[in-house]
Amino acid sequence: MVSVANHFEPHWPGGEVPLSEAVKRVRNWCKEYPRFASKCRDLYGWPFRHTYFFPAEEYSKETFQPLVDLCSKGFGEIEVHLHHGVKFPDNAQNLRNSLINFKDILIQHKCIPKRIYDQKYMYAFVHGNWALGNVRGGLYCGVDDELAILQETGCYADFTLPSFPDPSQISKINSIYECRGDLRKRAPQRWGIDCEVNRPISKYPLIVQGQLMIDWRGKKFENSSLKAINMPTIDRFNLWRKANITVKGRPEWIFIKLHCHGLIPNDHVALLSDNMVQFLQNIVEKGASNCVVHFVTCREMFNIIAAACDGKKGDPEEYRNYLLLSPFSTHAQNLKSLS
Repeated sequence: MVSVANHFEPHWPGGEVPLSEAVKRVRNWCKEYPRFASKCRDLYGWPFRHTYFFPAEEYSKETFQPLVDLCSKGFGEIEVHLHHGVKFPDNAQNLRNSLINFKDILIQHKCIPKRIYDQKYMYAFVHGNWALGNVRGGLYCGVDDELAILQETGCYADFTLPSFPDPSQISKINSIYECRGDLRKRAPQRWGIDCEVNRPISKYPLIVQGQLMIDWRGKKFENSSLKAINMPTIDRFNLWRKANITVKGRPEWIFIKLHCHGLIPNDHVALLSDNMVQFLQNIVEKGASNCVVHFVTCREMFNIIAAACDGKKGDPEEYRNYLLLSPFSTHAQNLKSLS
């Protein structure tokens, strides 16, 4: 299962880019992405789709609506990104308000998933500047009980990690787990209980990590990022597989979570180029001899993880909408029309 968490920041860097340029960036991405993705499909016909973690503090209808339109055509999904506590430490109430207000915006745009059994709106999260749970002691956050507030406001999973080489990197790596201990205390993601077959998820948000390894051949660290200076290759894909991020007891389902910053212009060569098309085609075609590659969104990845925890087995394709339904009802129809 391969997903990519796109830290989709129209006003990068630091929110300094003017609105006119930010709108231009988003529109260009939304224009180019369908052309790219139509060339990149898994064996089930799903196009390679990003999950766009959009910064709550950067919201404007001008930059957000084109992305909603792109995703409604079957080319991705939208989740929550947030930079806060940047100039001075944030507080719990301001964080809570920021998350609730942006969640309401997602509801208004009809781009947030619902949980099947209670119709509750849920969202996934990536922390701006990597400082999840105030792990850096005030810098870029300031809210010790951030994970408790995420839980309270309906966050089903966090996709921030790994953050290496940033100082926010924790020692627990290559894992999918529930935080152990009190979510009201600072950085509870440092410790956790790994997900396991026949032990349903009971504590949200789930922590879903990408790969962090040593690339001995290249003599460097592998942190699952996609950028111009670290292009995707078959050797990297093999490392991602070797990280062996799974639900215990379901070793045949391997979860590969990548990340990128899609609106950094210089990185488009690693995200929208013919090189990326060739890489994705290679992992589908060459991987078919000993593995089946599924292109999934972060929501779909979570659903398949949840299915494994509930003891489900067989073809993970059956569980893309296991707990959380796609907010875009036209996905299936659009997929057929694009095939």
